[in-house]
Amino acid sequence: MNQADQQQWLDTTLGQYLLMREQAMYDETVGDIFGFNALQLGLLPLNTLKNSRIPYLLRVGNHEGDANCESDYLPFAESCIDLLCLPHVLEFSRNPHQTLREAERVLVPEGHLIITGFNPISAWGVKQTLNKNDSYPWHGHFFTLSRIKDWLALLGLEFVDGQMNGYEPPINDEKWLKRFAFMDKTGDRWWPMMGGVYFIVAKKRVVNMTLLKPNWKQNSLKSRLAVSSNPKSKPTQKQNNTNR
Repeated sequence: MNQADQQQWLDTTLGQYLLMREQAMYDETVGDIFGFNALQLGLLPLNTLKNSRIPYLLRVGNHEGDANCESDYLPFAESCIDLLCLPHVLEFSRNPHQTLREAERVLVPEGHLIITGFNPISAWGVKQTLNKNDSYPWHGHFFTLSRIKDWLALLGLEFVDGQMNGYEPPINDEKWLKRFAFMDKTGDRWWPMMGGVYFIVAKKRVVNMTLLKPNWKQNSLKSRLAVSSNPKSKPTQKQNNTNR
């Protein structure tokens, strides 16, 4: 994905409308999630962790942010993140299944995962189908809410909450967006599954788990970055001892 194309679209009226709506959803949710480490992956013009009260925050992307990484191989140790936000990451991931597997791997037991994505069963999905060029965000792969739920269930991630937003047609004109504002007020009642954007909160459930008191001095998120440049490589005995 071209970062310049993404930023150019986000600077448009429609892009700013999307950021405003999603910022409000994240702000309302993350403040009630607690832990030690929180991570945002992708879409850094949107600060999903702005209202988070978690002490250690990290925002990473592909060639931007506090660290650089791909979504399908995260350079973090297993079970070290309490809150992971994926704003429009799955649509543009080269391997969305692997991205979710990595999310499950790095989350602590009872850790939270928040996903936002474009809903193909909406006016946004219709516009993507009719769009003939490869511009952002229409070149992405829009997944249905039911498919995302199925993937989460297979990984043992429990669906906790969800909502739709952005019922107005994706028109890049402020005047027309205001004229269609009534659709957003009535969308939840009359066409609840046809919002342009879905917002999912999931939790990592572990059966028969034993909660251990963390080592707060050595447990910051940046300290848990994998030392090896190969995300598939297994940690050495020395690294294992350090992370305990």
